[in-house]
Amino acid sequence: MKNKQSDVWLRAAIVVTAALAATFLARAQDAAPGFVVSGDAAAATLDSGAINLATAKAIAATCARLAEEEGVAVSVYVLDNAGNHVYVHRMDGQVWTNVATAEMKARTAFRLRAPSKSLMNQATRNQDVEWREMELDLFSNSGGLPIIVEDRLIGAIGVGGSAPRIAEGWSDEICAHQAMAEVVGPQPPLLEDLPRQRPEDQTPTARFRAGEPPESTLPSEFVVSGAAAARLFDAHQISAAAAVSVTGGCREWIAGQGGSASIYVIDNTGLAVHAERMDGQQPHAMQTALLKAETALRGRGPTSSREAGAHNNPGGYPRSVTLFGFYSVAGGVPIVVDNQIIGSVGVSGTDGHDEACAVAGLEAAFGDRATVPVY
Repeated sequence: MKNKQSDVWLRAAIVVTAALAATFLARAQDAAPGFVVSGDAAAATLDSGAINLATAKAIAATCARLAEEEGVAVSVYVLDNAGNHVYVHRMDGQVWTNVATAEMKARTAFRLRAPSKSLMNQATRNQDVEWREMELDLFSNSGGLPIIVEDRLIGAIGVGGSAPRIAEGWSDEICAHQAMAEVVGPQPPLLEDLPRQRPEDQTPTARFRAGEPPESTLPSEFVVSGAAAARLFDAHQISAAAAVSVTGGCREWIAGQGGSASIYVIDNTGLAVHAERMDGQQPHAMQTALLKAETALRGRGPTSSREAGAHNNPGGYPRSVTLFGFYSVAGGVPIVVDNQIIGSVGVSGTDGHDEACAVAGLEAAFGDRATVPVY
C-alpha cells in the first residue's frame, strides 16, 4: 500500500514539476525577449524574469567604453531580479570604495525599484534620511538604476568610481543610463540633480599621488600599470583585461563540456575585478565562487587542498571555518604568474569541474607562466 501511495505521489510530483517548467518557459518567451534568461536555463532556476549574462555583459561593457571615452574609470555591478550578482567589472585603478559603492548603489536601486539618486536627493534635503536609511543597508548616492524592460524589473545596475561632471553631462548614473539606453532601449529620464556646494565654499583637499608608477616584472597586459598602478601604489594587481581572459577561458572550457559556471576573479587585496554568472546557474553559486577566491587568496593555495585536508584531518576543519573563515571546497586557485601572486579565481556550479575550469581559465590567460595545482 505504501509503495502504491509513493508511486502516486512521485507521478504527481513529476507532473507538477513539468507543468512548472513549462509555465516558466512560456513566460520566458513572452517577457523581454532577448534580455532575460530563457529556455532550459530558465527552467533550471524556475525564473524567466532574470537578466541574462549577455545583456548584463553588454550593459557593463558599454558603460566601461563610455567611461574610457571620458578618460575615467568605473566599477560596475549588475544584479538580477532577485538581487544576486550576474556580472561584475572593475576597470584598472579603482580603489576599494569605488568597487564597494558600486555594489551598494545597485542593491539600493534594486530594493527601491527606483534610482538611488532618489534617496540621495532626500538626504541632501534632510540629513536624518541618510542615517535612517543606512540602518536598512541603503546607500544615499546616485549611480544605481533599476533595469526595467516592458514594465518588468529584470535587474539593477550600480556604477561607482567616477567623480561627477554634471555640467559636462557625465556621472556614474549617466554612464549607467546611457549604457542601458544603448543595449535595452530608451530609459525614463533621470531625476533632477540638486544644487551642489559652490567650489569657493569647499575645504581644500590634499593631493596624495605617487611621483612615478611602481614597476612590475610582469607584462603590462597581466597587471594594472601606468597611472592606474600609481594611484594604487601597487604594480601587482591583476588587470581588468587579464581577469576577463581568465573568466572567458573558464567559460569557454565549461561550455565545451556541456556545462555552465559562476566565476569570480579578485585582485591581490581581495577586491572584485571581474565576475560572470552563466545563464541557468543557481544564485548562491556566485557567493560560493567568491568565497573560494577569497580562501585561495588568503590561504595562498588551491581550495582543493583545504577540502582534502578536511578529509585527511577532520579535527582541523572547525577551526579553519570558525577562526579563519575559509571555505574548504575545491574551485578556488590563487593567480600566480611568474611566481608572483596577482589575485585569485573562484569557480562554482560546474558539477565537479570547478577547479578544472579555473585552471583552464588561468592557462587561457597566462599559458605556462601560471602556477596551477599538480597532483
